[in-house]
Amino acid sequence: DGRPGWHSECVVMSLDLLGEGFDLHCGGQDLRFPHHENERAQAVALGKRFANHWMHHGFVVDTEGEKMSKSLGNVSNLIDLIEVYDPRAYRMVLLQSHYRSPVKITVENIDAAVKALAGLDAFAARTSAVPAAAADTIVLDQFRAAMDDDLDTPRATALLFDTVRRANAALDAGDTAAGSLVAAALEVADTLGLVLGAVAEVPAEALARAAALDAARAEKDFATADALRAALQADGWTVETTKDGTALRR
Repeated sequence: DGRPGWHSECVVMSLDLLGEGFDLHCGGQDLRFPHHENERAQAVALGKRFANHWMHHGFVVDTEGEKMSKSLGNVSNLIDLIEVYDPRAYRMVLLQSHYRSPVKITVENIDAAVKALAGLDAFAARTSAVPAAAADTIVLDQFRAAMDDDLDTPRATALLFDTVRRANAALDAGDTAAGSLVAAALEVADTLGLVLGAVAEVPAEALARAAALDAARAEKDFATADALRAALQADGWTVETTKDGTALRR
C-alpha cells in the first residue's frame, strides 16, 4: 500500500508503544515492500533508529496451499481450534515450520503435533524422579546454533526429539549420562515454550488394572496380561510397560 499517511501512523504508533530502537519489527512477507520500506524511510527521516531487526514471516495456508485471509473467507479461528486441540499443538506446528516458509495448518499435521506432545509429556512424567543434573552442554550449544541461524526452529525441535530419544535409551541402559540429557531436553522444551507433563489423572480403577497387569506378567501369565492391556487400550489409555512397571496416560 502506498498511502503515506498510513505509514506515518504506523511509525508514530510503533515508537509511542515500543519506544525508540525496539528490537523486532515483524510482519507478513507481503508487507516487506512498500509498507515496511516506507515505515523505515519515514522513521529514519525523523532521525529515529526505529527497529533493530526486521522479520517477515511466511503465510499461513489452508490445505489447498492458498494463503488464509479474511477476503478469501478461508480463515480458521484460532479460538475455535484450541477448544478442540491442545494449544501447544499449534505452537508445535509453528515450531516445526521455518518462520519465513508457508505454514500449512491441516488436521493431519495438528494430529501429528498432538501425538508428538504426548510423547514429550510421557518423557516428562517418566523423568520426574530423575535426580537433578547439569544439562548436556553439547546439546545446548547445538540448540543455540540452530536458533542463532535465522531462528531455525525446525532444526531445534528435531534436536529436542533426538535428545529425548537418547535420554530414554540412556535411562533404559542405566547410563550415567541420562541425567544430563534429561536436563538438556527439558531446558530446550522450556525455552521453546512447551510446558510438559500435562498428564491426566489416572482413576483408581485403571491403576488397579495396571497393577493386575504387572502381577500377571510377574507370574508369566501373559494371556491375562495381554487381556488387561487390551481392555485398558480400549478405554483410551496408552499403556507403557517398562522394568519399573506399567504407566498409563491418555
